[in-house]
Amino acid sequence: MRGTALTRLTGARHPVVQTGMGWVAGPRLVCASANAGALGILASATMTPGRLREAVREVKARTDAPFGVNLRADAADAGERVRILIEEGVRVASFALAPSRELIGELKEAGVVVMPTVGARRHAEKVEAWGADAVLVQGAEGGGHTGEVATTVLLPQVVDAVRIPVVAAGGFFDGRGLAAALAYGAAGVAMGTRFLLTSDSTVPDAVKARYLAATVRDVTVTRAVDGLPHRMLRTELVAALEDTGRARALVRAVRAAAGFRRLSGLTWPQLVRDGLALRHGKDLSWSQVLLAANTPMLLKSAMVDGRTDLGVMASGQVAGVIGDLPSCAELVERIVKEADETLARLTAVR
Repeated sequence: MRGTALTRLTGARHPVVQTGMGWVAGPRLVCASANAGALGILASATMTPGRLREAVREVKARTDAPFGVNLRADAADAGERVRILIEEGVRVASFALAPSRELIGELKEAGVVVMPTVGARRHAEKVEAWGADAVLVQGAEGGGHTGEVATTVLLPQVVDAVRIPVVAAGGFFDGRGLAAALAYGAAGVAMGTRFLLTSDSTVPDAVKARYLAATVRDVTVTRAVDGLPHRMLRTELVAALEDTGRARALVRAVRAAAGFRRLSGLTWPQLVRDGLALRHGKDLSWSQVLLAANTPMLLKSAMVDGRTDLGVMASGQVAGVIGDLPSCAELVERIVKEADETLARLTAVR
């Protein structure tokens, strides 16, 4: 496969991005993805700044390939984390929310590629105007916090609206999807659930088995966790949260928040401030504010501790059509080969 605007911008061999999933995209998965030729993205929201620096150095010690780090633009210590990326020579800064003009400027001045994730055309236009180098567009099929517009509708809107490279996310898991995204005008695809379900992923086997057993109907969108649309596997926890009254939900949220505060090193004011940042413009209860701030703790219960009954398992709809656990090298090779074959067939038809 020939290079695209994404590979030229980031230095990755293939136009495939492994997204920064909390508790999942650690050094092991990022290194495996990068060595396979994809752009591996390290998830930093669940790390202290000190651990982030250690993780970046661990990745650099295990691969010479370019990689990125995902940041929460609304985190209280976002500026400190940006400085760590610059000091450690990270190639790409990925953002779960649109970063400020000032953060983009600081990163670009240091030569770091800035690639925010957006879920609407107007957000893509805004970050382009602020200087972003590329934009990752996630449609409603994607896992985690998501919007309402399907990738096949959102992607062409954004491609037509901006001049910077566009990376398509939400619903991609194979080479046919990569070929389709390129046909829409994207410069590559980003995948989370597909990389989570690899042999290089550190997610416990019991959790992987739950994903592999899921059908498309087992992947739901709920607001019960933090008041925001969140795509995940339907589990006992999701059912309980949807049936729990506000008082019990607040008790559960405070307990989870206390645990995440100890792990993250955040103070209570910082934790609440992060939750309020997500509350901005939304009608969230105080229990949802705390849950929004400590959703990483609920993810940890599943992705690290293996508690399929008590944890949140963010998931794209593609979980319902994935049935194997290849290595990252096998996965990327398969995707690129299938994309080449698909594009060749289309050329022959023409």
